[in-house]
Amino acid sequence: MAQLEIIALDAAQTQARVPQLAELLHACVHDGASIHFVQPFPIEQAAAFWRDKTLPGVAGGGRVLLAALADGELAGSAQLDCDTPPNQPHRAEVCKLMVHPRHRRLGLARALMAELELQARQRGRSLLTLDTASGDKAEPLYLSLGYLAAGRIPGYAWDGRGEKLQATTLMYKVL
Repeated sequence: MAQLEIIALDAAQTQARVPQLAELLHACVHDGASIHFVQPFPIEQAAAFWRDKTLPGVAGGGRVLLAALADGELAGSAQLDCDTPPNQPHRAEVCKLMVHPRHRRLGLARALMAELELQARQRGRSLLTLDTASGDKAEPLYLSLGYLAAGRIPGYAWDGRGEKLQATTLMYKVL
């Protein structure tokens, strides 16, 4: 049984782990995950996402980046976006929950979500929101964790292969 650990990465740790984070994102997208990217999806584009989109938020304090480690190897990640408008200081958005295909079915997604909720509470956040591809394997996970579906938007985004538009389900949880 793998030893599992969830840690929050600071900016320096995020920068140091960009190659592993890129490999994680790359593997998840190529496994069919609908997390805003479309194939073909080169590893350089995955690295640029972490470096250019995630790292500035982590460095600025508006984004929490969690890493799931299995026997010390990066096996998953999730983000909590707390950079909300002035009229929404009570809310945060769950972003980019992903577990490497080699490490699925170990409880990492649940552990990441539990830690995200703890991080949100520590920051005074009482409402979490997220969106997920409707009918995707993540949707039942979120429902089992107490998230409620607020609605569904048809034709929201291209699937990971860029073949068809798919709906998204908007979800929320009051902490």
